[in-house]
Amino acid sequence: MSFLLEPLQYEFMQRGMIAAVLVGIVCAVVGTYVVLRGMAFFGDALAHTILPGIAVGYLITGGARDTLFWWALGTAIIAALGIGAISKQAEIKEDTAIGIIFAGMFALGIALISTVRSYAVDLSHFLFGDVLGVSAHSLWLIIIFGGIVLFTIAAFYKEFLTLSFDPILAATLRLPVNLLNNLLLCLIAVTVAISLQTVGVALMVAMLVTPAATASLLTKRLPTMMALAAFFAASSGVIGLYLSFYLSIASGAAIVLTATSFFVLAFAWKKVRYT
Repeated sequence: MSFLLEPLQYEFMQRGMIAAVLVGIVCAVVGTYVVLRGMAFFGDALAHTILPGIAVGYLITGGARDTLFWWALGTAIIAALGIGAISKQAEIKEDTAIGIIFAGMFALGIALISTVRSYAVDLSHFLFGDVLGVSAHSLWLIIIFGGIVLFTIAAFYKEFLTLSFDPILAATLRLPVNLLNNLLLCLIAVTVAISLQTVGVALMVAMLVTPAATASLLTKRLPTMMALAAFFAASSGVIGLYLSFYLSIASGAAIVLTATSFFVLAFAWKKVRYT
């Protein structure tokens, strides 16, 4: 029992545990649509395109972590809508548009970050995650914006469901397809922004994709898939933090490796069951 309770004696572990669970649930629910629509590359690109916003925010604010969230959020939304606008052009395919913006924004972010002498220390938590450094203010931001994302998905559940499984039917029903697509892109952008401190830019796509992919191996019903994905993501956050505490490894990496382990187990279970 002491094995479980000892880490929770520290406030930073308590905040980190809450943040990891909340972020995991939001990532899993949004990630279900990412997996269904084959948008994994988009999620990865979006996570990297916020680097310029973080760098500019750092240079202007002097490195205040709490204000960097707003810079990351604004950059993520602009990048998401930019990718969506470019991909609508018939001359350029969506993956090409993503690749162009991904490479350009990431390069700009690296260029800006390289101008900061102490960037290796001050900005590394955005690259690799620092869930144990989540402040009370950051936790409230995660709760508020995570709640907005989940509420929006619940409100437009039927519309997103139709759009994900049958875009032609969505157009036939005269649903505002472009508006819904842009809304989903913005939800992914917000999810990326609130997840930065837990897993970081480098590992962000794993939390969007891996729990949802794990759930997709076990069920084909969307509500069940969302629930299972949320369970795997939240469990990965908790187990990953305990591993980080006792093994002294990076918390973001521990969380992602746990999520990957769940996927491997689900994949192996399915293979054994159907052979």
